[in-house]
Amino acid sequence: MKFTVDKQEKYTILKLHEEKLDSSVAPQLKSELITLHAEGVKNIILDLSEVKYTDSSGLSALLVGNRIVNESDGIFIMSRLSDHTMKLVKISQLDGVFNILPTVEEAVDAVFMYEIEQELQSDEDDDED
Repeated sequence: MKFTVDKQEKYTILKLHEEKLDSSVAPQLKSELITLHAEGVKNIILDLSEVKYTDSSGLSALLVGNRIVNESDGIFIMSRLSDHTMKLVKISQLDGVFNILPTVEEAVDAVFMYEIEQELQSDEDDDED
């Protein structure tokens, strides 16, 4: 699987350099997402701009990424989805499950907004104690 990782303080951008997100790539993507999470990455932005085709195993890898990040109070955002991938997500009724934004820049903004909301929530919880 060809990809690049851009680690920032509040988020990491994982960009897939593959045309197909299918059974030949999905296990490696799952593994990379799990590794990033294990390294302490809390917020992941997945740039799918080069992916033209996704199948059910690719969708499964995306769900794994979404689940592990959400379980650790992070945010998993997918950006720049192809029409085909977006159609598959909608057919699978996962458009309400995934955070999907049109650009990486919007995804970065969303991470910062999410972080601010988490801090405010944490402050409110502290005030209640």
